[in-house]
Amino acid sequence: MARNDATAARAARPQNASTTGRGARPAAAAAPEKKPGRIKQFGEVFRMTQEADRTTLPYMLLGLFGAIVVGVLLSWLVFRSPWYGVFLGLAVGLLIAMFILARKAELAAFTRIKDQPGAPLAAMQSIRRGWDVYEEPVQMDPRSQKMIFRASGRGGVALVAEDGSGTSMRLLDKESKRVARVLHGEPVPVHRIIVGEGEGQVPLHKLPTYMQRMQKALTRDESAAVTKRLSALTPSIRSAVPQGIDPSRTRVSKRSMMR
Repeated sequence: MARNDATAARAARPQNASTTGRGARPAAAAAPEKKPGRIKQFGEVFRMTQEADRTTLPYMLLGLFGAIVVGVLLSWLVFRSPWYGVFLGLAVGLLIAMFILARKAELAAFTRIKDQPGAPLAAMQSIRRGWDVYEEPVQMDPRSQKMIFRASGRGGVALVAEDGSGTSMRLLDKESKRVARVLHGEPVPVHRIIVGEGEGQVPLHKLPTYMQRMQKALTRDESAAVTKRLSALTPSIRSAVPQGIDPSRTRVSKRSMMR
């Protein structure tokens, strides 16, 4: 009797996958991590935007209720009934509120990266079409870490500096000369853009719109040819810096200066 009880206990005991025989089933794989739903994503975007700009919610409510009021008035004048306007105004108002949130979220994102190195590149990469943006800086000062970025398209060639400092201007002049040598005097506009808040400068959050509104001076074939020629102009900026060396921390040896 005791023997039968021990056998039943062993049969009921769960077996580990590592100790099971050849015919045993493998252990179930861990469930994939669940992605946040649209409502949760919307809530996160709204929360982050509201923290950066407290006017987000008032403007969204103004757009929503303003559309409802206009819809009710129009519905009363046309159909002599306000109910059509309520539903129509609610639908239009939600679209307006979502548009306001999208614009505010974009502005908040640009504000968050405003003073970080490479911020102009992030703004340029948000341009959906019309420009081919190079993913790496075309000029960089090793000590100050100032960078110049480049894009080409039907508007010509755009050289973008992070600020108006003397170092950035020298890098901008250097890259302008390199581009001019490659173009060989062809009538391709070269735009020098300085990101900043000063006179003659373009704020970071307005950079994509500023570039998209440039007048188209090249055909698509000409733009593709210019892009191809410029792509071979400068090797990767990373190849110019030896691996394992931080240029900003290099110091001149006093012993070598005394020789």
